[in-house]
Amino acid sequence: MRRWLRDQRGFTLIELMVVIIVLGLLVGLVGPRLFGRVGQSKQAAAKAQIELLGAGLDQFRLDIGSYPNTSQGLDALQRNPGAQNWNGPYLKKAVPKDPWGNPYKYRAPGQHGEYDLWSEGADGAPGGEGENADIVSWDVGQ
Repeated sequence: MRRWLRDQRGFTLIELMVVIIVLGLLVGLVGPRLFGRVGQSKQAAAKAQIELLGAGLDQFRLDIGSYPNTSQGLDALQRNPGAQNWNGPYLKKAVPKDPWGNPYKYRAPGQHGEYDLWSEGADGAPGGEGENADIVSWDVGQ
């Protein structure tokens, strides 16, 4: 029994340091590429949500005859804003926030169509580039 305890060997400090350095290099090389994909996937999710919200708005319009106005907003897809022919809810769940946790912006009548629906991207401010770029209903199909 004593002999078995003497034969056990652990890792040396040098071996542990080599493993830590190799792991650090892998994270340094692979990490930035993975984090870049996260931003792209959030933009794709925002585009998909805008399309689904647009489909709900179109169903609302078919029943009521017009899109909800700006003051009624997207909540009109979940709760009757006082319209007679409302046949909702037009979404299965509550109106989602954009992938960055901000509410979608909605305006009707819109400046680019009958309604404008958009997310201001990661920075939550108008304009921007890359992940900070706005995702807008009038550009989603492109």
